[in-house]
Amino acid sequence: MKKFKFLKFSKTKKLRYTDNYFKKKLYLVFLHGFMSDIEGKKPQTFLKFAKQNKLGFLSLEYSGHGKSSGTFTKGNISTWTKDTKRTIESVVKKNNFILIGSSMGTWIALNQFKYFQSQIKGLMGIGSAPEFLTRLMWNKFPKKIKNEILIKGKAIIKNGDYEYPITYQLIKDGEKNKVLNKIINSKIIVTMIHGKSDEVVPITFSRLVLSIFKKAKRKLVVIKNGDHSLSSAKHLKILLKELKGIIEDFV
Repeated sequence: MKKFKFLKFSKTKKLRYTDNYFKKKLYLVFLHGFMSDIEGKKPQTFLKFAKQNKLGFLSLEYSGHGKSSGTFTKGNISTWTKDTKRTIESVVKKNNFILIGSSMGTWIALNQFKYFQSQIKGLMGIGSAPEFLTRLMWNKFPKKIKNEILIKGKAIIKNGDYEYPITYQLIKDGEKNKVLNKIINSKIIVTMIHGKSDEVVPITFSRLVLSIFKKAKRKLVVIKNGDHSLSSAKHLKILLKELKGIIEDFV
């Protein structure tokens, strides 16, 4: 396991991250999903790939995730976007980079274009879920759950083996972070990879992401029998193959 590091922004705020430092190299920046961390197979696979190919690498845990400081229920898309921006500025600095977003990570990645558009040379989404808080949660919640969130400020949502504490402030902040109604004119490669058997996020979300990039080289890869995570050895090979395609185009 890679030795993790911490970036300290104040006495109470520190974010855990892992990197492969290069002064003047293309970086890969991996952004994990909702309530996830950087100890999973995907970030570790991308880190290993970066080392083997002499590329820079960064993956971080947003506030309230993994071993980073902060309380999860006080976080939101705005906070996690800012966490990502500050960490990229501290670690990647002026280097060019390719964003890899997993699930919610693609939403956080899309928010980075307003800060780093000239440095971002590619985007790869894995089971992308921008605007999921409204489109997949709030809009589909039964009245009982909506009332609980409105009255108590929070509800515990069960999905399979997972439990998610969903707060009213998280939902409201998500509405302020709409990205699917915007156009990004970057002339880069944008590849969306989605499992056909994804039980969490429909493939339409990956198609919506591609639709906002009018000038990019766009590609949708649908993996037969692929789930939401795409973390099996077989699926990781496909992710690396598509990532190589983005890198080779840039180089």
